Amino acid sequence: MNTRIKNLYNQEQETDKLTNLKRNDMMHQMPKLPYEMEALAPLMSKETFDFHYGKHLQTYVNNLNKLIAGTPYENLELEQIVCQADGGIYNNAAQTWNHTFFFQLLTPEQPSLPDDLAGLLTRDFGSVDQFKEDFTKAALGLFGSGWVWLVLGKDGKLSLLPTPNAGNPLKDGLKPLLVIDVWEHAYYIDYRNNRAAFIEAFWKLVNWEKVADLLG
Repeated sequence: MNTRIKNLYNQEQETDKLTNLKRNDMMHQMPKLPYEMEALAPLMSKETFDFHYGKHLQTYVNNLNKLIAGTPYENLELEQIVCQADGGIYNNAAQTWNHTFFFQLLTPEQPSLPDDLAGLLTRDFGSVDQFKEDFTKAALGLFGSGWVWLVLGKDGKLSLLPTPNAGNPLKDGLKPLLVIDVWEHAYYIDYRNNRAAFIEAFWKLVNWEKVADLLG
C-alpha cells in the first residue's frame, strides 16, 4: 500500500470511528447497576437480574433505539421522550426509565430511614408504618402488570400512584421518589406467583438515602 493510499485509508478509519461514536452517543444505553447482579441475593437472585435487567430492560432499550431512529425523538433525552411520546415509543421509553429508576433505588446494604423523609411520610400518611402498609396494599391490589410509585406533587405533598403497564408519573407532572415493579417478570423466578413475598423482600432492599436525596 503506497503512502497516499495508506493516508486515505487511515483518514477513512478515523472518520468511521467518529461517526460510530456520534451514533452511539445518540443511542440510549443500558444503565449501570450500582451493585453486582448477585449482590441482592437471596431476596433478588442473580438469575432474576439476568432476565429482568439483562433481557427485559435490554429489550426495551433496543426497541426504543430502533423506534426513535429518524423521528423527532431521536436526539431527545429519555425523560423528554417519556413526557412527549405515545404509543410504542412511549411504552419502550417509559419502561426503560421505570426499570432504571427501580434498579437504582435498591441496595444490598440498606441505610436507615433519614429523619426528614420519615417526617414527611408521617405528615402525609400518618406514620412510616402506615405508608408502608398503604404502599403494600396498592402493590398487591394493582391488577395485572404495572408499577406503584411514591410521588411528590407540586403542592409539596407525598402520595401514592399506581400505574398500569408502562405508566409513569412524569406524564402527570409528578416527581417520582420510589417505585416497585409488579410485572410478573420482576419476581416470578424467585417467588413464582407470590407477589406478597416479593413486596416483603422489596422493603429490605430500598435505598432510603437515595429516596431522601430525590426530595431535593
